[in-house]
Amino acid sequence: MGTNGPSMTGTPFRDRREAGRRLGRALEPLRSEHPVVLALPRGGVPVAAGVAAHLGAPLDVIVVRKLGLPTQPELGFGAIGEGGVRLLDRDLIRRAGLTAEDLARVEASERAELDRRIRRYRGERPPLAVAGRTVVIVDDGLATGATARAAVEVVRAQGARRIVLAVPVAPRETIRQLEAVADGVVSLMVPDDFVAVGRWYDDFDQTSDEEVARLLAGEDDEGDEGGAGPQPLPRTDRAVVIPDGAVALEGRLEVPAAASGVVLFAHGSGSSRHSPRNVATARALHAGGLGTLLFDLLTDGESADRRNVFDIALLGSRLLGATRWLTRQPGMARARYGYFGASTGGGAALWAAGAPGNRVAAVVSRGGRPDLAGPRLPDVSCPTLLIVGGADVEVLELNRRAATLLRCRHQVAVVPGATHLFEEPGALGAVARLAVGWFREFL
Repeated sequence: MGTNGPSMTGTPFRDRREAGRRLGRALEPLRSEHPVVLALPRGGVPVAAGVAAHLGAPLDVIVVRKLGLPTQPELGFGAIGEGGVRLLDRDLIRRAGLTAEDLARVEASERAELDRRIRRYRGERPPLAVAGRTVVIVDDGLATGATARAAVEVVRAQGARRIVLAVPVAPRETIRQLEAVADGVVSLMVPDDFVAVGRWYDDFDQTSDEEVARLLAGEDDEGDEGGAGPQPLPRTDRAVVIPDGAVALEGRLEVPAAASGVVLFAHGSGSSRHSPRNVATARALHAGGLGTLLFDLLTDGESADRRNVFDIALLGSRLLGATRWLTRQPGMARARYGYFGASTGGGAALWAAGAPGNRVAAVVSRGGRPDLAGPRLPDVSCPTLLIVGGADVEVLELNRRAATLLRCRHQVAVVPGATHLFEEPGALGAVARLAVGWFREFL
């Protein structure tokens, strides 16, 4: 198994959990080997949880500690692991002039920290046996790869049959070096301008000891990720009324069996929840295992005033209100959701996506006006797909300009020959396929 380094625009990973789900899909060929997944704590654990869930594999940590020179701690002369595993670079020890007392002092300190971490993360549970097994070692990314190298060597000493090192992002040179010690190295991203692991995540907050312990124990406070994998949403097909201040917005919530997320539709100028194009797209999403909420952003009276159709702040705030309403419905509190916007609804979807605290997982705009989201565009953090007709010249240019302001992972997809309403044969089907693929990846 080799490496993979696709070219992406923006920040590829929303957070470690999303990276883990995507990495798990990339490791699908290993499922038949019934592997053990070992995470490098702490940041590697949320990533590894997604990998283990996808592969149906047991999850544990591989705790290693580098033994650093007393005068230059960043330079390792060896590493230690569980079960008394001890790896030493005898040549470096000799050149550094370390005494037996020096070695014992450094090792005692690192062994104490190693034991503390193991107790904190695993409690009284015994470590997973790796002898004779395929082992996947996971981290949230690699820089120099020193800790990963030590982990590979420790697992090798414990008798693993095959070792695959898997990460979301790593520099090419580090991968090349690790391929000499691991049986396989997989990295979703191999950027030439690496700089640092955190650069490739929207959310790279520090993982706590408490989160590590929860994930290893099979507990997960977000409910849709971790050892048990995403939980399907309750099947629903009903007309709804969404209160928003003094108005009530009519809609339909349809969630097929075993759906993994819900897409909220923001229709465009002069349209409604009955738009045949949106209804057709919603049906394609249902077939793809996703739920939908089609609703009117404006009342009949409001729609008569053309100014409301272009009031992106009003439309976006209605979409946010519908999102809050959705998460209060039975079984929907922890649902992952996305936005599908058409025409001016594309601008509203991005305006709402850029709102502080919004955890929307993905946005798709069809023939949209993302430019109308204006200053909110740089605040959008979720993966965004802008679908435009190749013959819709003016809107295509507006989308391309807006894309330059997005800092998230994004893509402008052009449907050749399609005009603004995608009425050409096969055009709407192309939109549906693009939207389903995008939402299935991120929801």
